[in-house]
Amino acid sequence: MRRFCEDLFIVEISSVSTEALVTLHAELHRHLGGSVVPRVLWRYFQRSNADLADRFPNYPEFEEFYTRPRNTLDEYLELHTLVEKVQTIDTLPYFVYRLIRGAYIFENLAYLELRYTPYLRTPEHLSQSQRIEQMAEIVQVVGKSSQLSEYPIVTSQILCMHSRLPYEVNRAIVDLAAQTPEYVCGVDLAGGDAQYADRLDEFITLYSYARSLGLNTTGHLYETKSGCYPELLPYLMRIGHGIQIPLLYPELLKSVADRRQCLEVCPTTYLKTGTLSDLRQLKVVFDRCFEAGVDIAISTDNAGLHNVRLPFEYESLLTQDIIGFQQLQACQEAAFRHAFAYPHNQTPAKLLTELLDHKQMAHASL
Repeated sequence: MRRFCEDLFIVEISSVSTEALVTLHAELHRHLGGSVVPRVLWRYFQRSNADLADRFPNYPEFEEFYTRPRNTLDEYLELHTLVEKVQTIDTLPYFVYRLIRGAYIFENLAYLELRYTPYLRTPEHLSQSQRIEQMAEIVQVVGKSSQLSEYPIVTSQILCMHSRLPYEVNRAIVDLAAQTPEYVCGVDLAGGDAQYADRLDEFITLYSYARSLGLNTTGHLYETKSGCYPELLPYLMRIGHGIQIPLLYPELLKSVADRRQCLEVCPTTYLKTGTLSDLRQLKVVFDRCFEAGVDIAISTDNAGLHNVRLPFEYESLLTQDIIGFQQLQACQEAAFRHAFAYPHNQTPAKLLTELLDHKQMAHASL
């Protein structure tokens, strides 16, 4: 699947202008559940789920419910259960197709990592062992559904361990990630960081195991004030969110830089979860990270749940003077550099520039 996408990607970039390619982006932190835009989800309910259709008969009311800010991260995460229950083996192709189509057309994505917990897409009436067994099929369905010749995005999956799932399930998720490199590029830990404390040794063991298998690792850490666990940092290659490090623990930035870890910063999320009251609070995050040499990849997290696209995140940061254009470009380049499955050493724009220069030199020599 990845080879298929890479070939299409090369064909695609060779047929467009340099100016067009400058706008191609990489998205490193996007949840499968939160990626469903409100109208697509509402239309699905109207066609296929009578209970939810009755609950939300009119689209404007559903959009307001689905996208409004929540008071806490835990309250915000409850919305994921609404989507997880309808993303099954049978319906995942429907949702993934529309996700990829929108990402390609409206966001100009060249590269996309989709993250989710496969166990939570299996039927709840099955036993734990049966649900674990079915996870491989879920991964395969998502992988094949992402393989769209008309929308040639290089895609890969990050499988999320979950803070509310038992150790046996989380270890099975790590094993599955290692067994399916054609579809999966890494593992994550999600589910709410307030639940980490009581199981910290367990999650350290799981991350150590993942690294021993050669897996790439990221994790939801230092997103909120209750999710600050320095014990987990050495096991991560990227840090999911991580904004509390520059905000509250800037002394950690040197070790983050030394480990060449990248923060996956998702601006709109922090307003939707009540983590920040004003987006301009992120200026400290960007300024301190740039000063310390810590890379940042700007992401959407839950583009559908927020009803935003990646270019909107860029624009919001620029128009509120949180970052400048040079900082934005640095973040965009960092996203490709820290991508777990991006098949090239350069961004798409630089690849095309080299291709055009080569053609011009060949033409001049005739």
